[in-house]
Amino acid sequence: MYGKAFAPEYQGALTTLSVNSSLTDVLAAGTEQLEAAERAGKPGEAARSGLAVAEAHRRLGRVEEADRAWKASYRAARQAQDVVAMAWALWSGGTLARQRGAFPLARRLLHLAAGLADRGGDVVVRGYSLAGLAETGRIQGDYDAVGRLHEQLLAEARRRGEARHTVWALEGIAQMHRNTGKYDSAYALFEEAAGIAARAEDRRGHAWALRGMADVVSVRDGDTERALDLLSDAETTCRAMRLSSALAYNHKMRGNVLYRAGRYEQARAWYEQALAGFREMSEPRGEALSRLGLAKSLARLGRDRAETAAELADLAATSERIGLGHTCAMVARAHAELGIPASPGADPSGSAPGGR
Repeated sequence: MYGKAFAPEYQGALTTLSVNSSLTDVLAAGTEQLEAAERAGKPGEAARSGLAVAEAHRRLGRVEEADRAWKASYRAARQAQDVVAMAWALWSGGTLARQRGAFPLARRLLHLAAGLADRGGDVVVRGYSLAGLAETGRIQGDYDAVGRLHEQLLAEARRRGEARHTVWALEGIAQMHRNTGKYDSAYALFEEAAGIAARAEDRRGHAWALRGMADVVSVRDGDTERALDLLSDAETTCRAMRLSSALAYNHKMRGNVLYRAGRYEQARAWYEQALAGFREMSEPRGEALSRLGLAKSLARLGRDRAETAAELADLAATSERIGLGHTCAMVARAHAELGIPASPGADPSGSAPGGR
């Protein structure tokens, strides 16, 4: 049995904030409490308020502000000798690093966060830190390394009745199943996540689950209109909560759904919108996926083959440099799908399946 979802990153004077609070409200309340704590000379409270500020900035796509905020939170936590607050700040920094495509830094910060969580005896921040490590590996396509960790974290979350963390783990496992062609189990996991999220009033988790369901409905069933309806439901939440990254991924998925349906002009428009969103928030993974969808759509609309080949070559090189093995594989599949040979010396196989 799961209780109502809560947001453990909203701490100290901010515990009254809901997991569904709009990010602009979180940012305003967090900034007010942070300034009050700094005036009062309370570094522990400043660290906890600063964590909420950092997370609000990150989810709003304001990466530079988020970077400054999590570092300030860590410094305040260290001044207060609060090991658990230090762990939370490092978790925030690691999550931001992953969002920015700095995967080695993300792993380092999240490992440090998990170690501090163990020292401080806080199972929640430990779980979030290990979840961050699992997600980092998953989005790079390293499923063998992180699949068991996802399952372990799911079991722990179920045992504690933590709805939000259970939803996250289910969605991560579902994404791996979807990316390896196990569509039925992927759909069942996304559907379970959506149900738990709805009952626990976790609107963010519900929006991500609907997006996953839409993807499977599109690729497995070819049901374009139902997929678009699911994405519309998810978009309502993304806009209400100002979830910039989730909204951009929603738009990218609309492009995917429309592309599969052969509606290339509409797909192009959604990929362009998603690409603009990802570029605004400096999220290279989403940018690469949107560029790939856009390149394929333009190719179907008659773009010069040499231009498409050059775009795919640049995408492959960029994805390899960042460490996005799954995107490299998707670029290789695009070459085959479009009948455009890869440039000499390119790895035609990629390194892993992928598709979020």
